[in-house]
Amino acid sequence: MTVTKINSDHYRLMAGLLDFPEHGLIEQVNEVRTFLDSRYPDAVDNFRPFYELVKEISVDDIQELYTRTFEVQAITTLDLGYLLFGDDYKRAELLVNLNREHNTVGNNCGHELADHLPNVIRLITLLEDDELRRELLKKLIIPGLKKMIGDFDPEKLEKKNEVYVKHHKTLIELKEHSGTFYQFPIITLLSMIEMDFELTAIEKEETSDFLTSLSTEMKIED
Repeated sequence: MTVTKINSDHYRLMAGLLDFPEHGLIEQVNEVRTFLDSRYPDAVDNFRPFYELVKEISVDDIQELYTRTFEVQAITTLDLGYLLFGDDYKRAELLVNLNREHNTVGNNCGHELADHLPNVIRLITLLEDDELRRELLKKLIIPGLKKMIGDFDPEKLEKKNEVYVKHHKTLIELKEHSGTFYQFPIITLLSMIEMDFELTAIEKEETSDFLTSLSTEMKIED
């Protein structure tokens, strides 16, 4: 399926949900819920926990959760290249190539890097080259989303927390009811892609693991 058959606004809205949350988030979430109901009914259940929580807690609380999920003592990362390759030279090559594509279509990456998930999702809505779009989905976006989702596994969470406690001597507490709720828009996005594109992800023979990369970084800092 080509991008002309996909509502690019839907993907840009999903990308917006994975930006740092600002006021107006509830309106974004309502828009997403509306198009999921009409176009992706099988993905609605995946999105519901996120939708319900955003309605109940403050933007400040959501910002805190976003930071804890992706930035400080992170559960996972939205930087696809780092997620798949760590600090390997392959990520550097990926960033160079992605920067070129972002610049070609005029996609402003803001203060984030070229492989940041929201930036890459916006990029695929702007590309005219359908083959390049499919390659990005198969080799970068789908494998990256699956790794992100895997990072929310309770066993992996426990191991990451052990690393953080060992290095920082303390752990930023996550609210029990909402600590991992950012997995739900990620799962929803993957479901949308799988419905819109008949693609099988190209699995990497050697890819980084966020926990391994995290442990290595901590050792280097020590």
